Amino acid sequence: MSSPAKQKERPVVIVKKKRGSSRGAHHGGSWKVAYADFVTAMMAFFMVMWLINLDQSTKSAIGGYFSNPTAFRTGGAPSIAPNPLSAPPSTVDPVPMQLALRAQERSRFERAAEALRRRIEENQAELGLNTLIEITVTEEGLRIELVEDGDGDTFFPLSSAVISETGRKALTLIGAELAELTAAVVIEGHTDAMQYSRQATYTNWELSADRANAARRILEREGVSRSRVVGVRGLADRYLRVPEEPDAAANRRISILLPFSDVLEQLDGRRDRVLGA
Repeated sequence: MSSPAKQKERPVVIVKKKRGSSRGAHHGGSWKVAYADFVTAMMAFFMVMWLINLDQSTKSAIGGYFSNPTAFRTGGAPSIAPNPLSAPPSTVDPVPMQLALRAQERSRFERAAEALRRRIEENQAELGLNTLIEITVTEEGLRIELVEDGDGDTFFPLSSAVISETGRKALTLIGAELAELTAAVVIEGHTDAMQYSRQATYTNWELSADRANAARRILEREGVSRSRVVGVRGLADRYLRVPEEPDAAANRRISILLPFSDVLEQLDGRRDRVLGA
């Protein structure tokens, strides 16, 4: 027979609980992530519902803001411009964006004009050209004109496309200033109304074009990129500066235009129509 002590012995059972079981998981922080996702989804849903109920012009304006937020201003003109890529052409009004861009470019051209005037003033003793170089910001853009004086040979000798030393110095100074900018450049040559003989094969058209090209070469040599020069024109006597005196020396001039962006687009459009593009 077994002893009473042995009869009282019982097996020892060890119970191990596994961590990370589904029970008690709600005590962790994972529910917060799920709740945040839910709230974000609901916010996006209500935002979409709000946008769907807006009129088309407001939708276009909001799209324009996210497409180019730097073009928007506060006060004055409308502060939101339409996005031409997100709205039908019939609903897009490009005027606010064009006005903002024009104002920005005008400010840039005014600063460039003032810097160029200072450079000319600093070199006045050597050049003496204050009254012969006209710098203005017009409705077309920044225009710089080298206008002949009464003698008519300051920049080019009469009937010649060989630039004078004074003209070379003036264009060198102008080119150094324009090289700091990025705007497109159009160079125009103008003559007075005096004509070559009827037998001549060289006319004011060739003369004005050759003078414009002479100016272009100096500007490019001073750092104005070739890619920026979008036009070299010989306009002969078609745009007289002093129409009441067609033979006046002031009609003979070189004009350098840095056009506003919208003006440049118009010039390109006219060129395309001429070429049949």
